[in-house]
Amino acid sequence: LALARAIIKNPPILILDDATSSVDLETESAIRAALEALTDRSNGRQRTTFVIAHRVQSVMNADRILVLDKGRIVQQGKHEELIAQEGPYQRIFAIQAMIEEELEQDLASALAGTEEAA
Repeated sequence: LALARAIIKNPPILILDDATSSVDLETESAIRAALEALTDRSNGRQRTTFVIAHRVQSVMNADRILVLDKGRIVQQGKHEELIAQEGPYQRIFAIQAMIEEELEQDLASALAGTEEAA
């Protein structure tokens, strides 16, 4: 609901604090697509958006990513730069990618099982 209000108000600064933390991956993907449309500068709108997130997927397209540890910036850069460096971002990305791949495999197996039963 708060996200919908932000879209309607069209503020010049948008702060999203773990906006996708309590949703499934499919819903998160839809929210990310909506947020990318909100922050798209190609239509002449200027907006500064701060995204606070634990999921790398939520910040991959950011102009700049800040990685914090105990309140201190320990890494910063674009997604491509950060996954190329050894550090917390690379480790978190690898773990989350592995979990997502396992979930996709489990889903594919479950769907294959229901097709065989039918």
